Amino acid sequence: MKIAEYVVAAAPAQLVAIGLGSCVAIVLHDAHARIGALAHVLLPAPASAGVEPAQPGRVPATAVPRMLDEMRALGALGPITARLVGGASLFGPLLATGGVTVGARNVDAARAALQTARVRVTGDLVGGSAGRSVFFDVGTGRVEVRSMREGNRVL
Repeated sequence: MKIAEYVVAAAPAQLVAIGLGSCVAIVLHDAHARIGALAHVLLPAPASAGVEPAQPGRVPATAVPRMLDEMRALGALGPITARLVGGASLFGPLLATGGVTVGARNVDAARAALQTARVRVTGDLVGGSAGRSVFFDVGTGRVEVRSMREGNRVL
């Protein structure tokens, strides 16, 4: 998948987001129905307040509700859980606004969108200064995070 996109699928599917820096991967999973979704969100909010972006996967506030709607259309009944990956600060203070980096703002926006949707976050690997990639097995719910700096980890 590309940056600012999301994908919804049923097992047996593997969803992949490569090269997360300040971007955040939002992984949603219904273990019982074996249905999942993955978004590679780019920004914490749309460029203009109140304007929905042309790509709903671009920001958490539009990606999360769209993924949940499409998961339910495929048969997901819940509970649906979430995991978050990314939100790194690869460029230090260069992209910070008020002392908060784009990555940290992306993580906060993802958590807020999930809280609004009443989806519980069951794991995360966020922040730091390492790039990451996510490999999500929809059937098993396994989320493997790969990083050149941090090695591999399963959430």
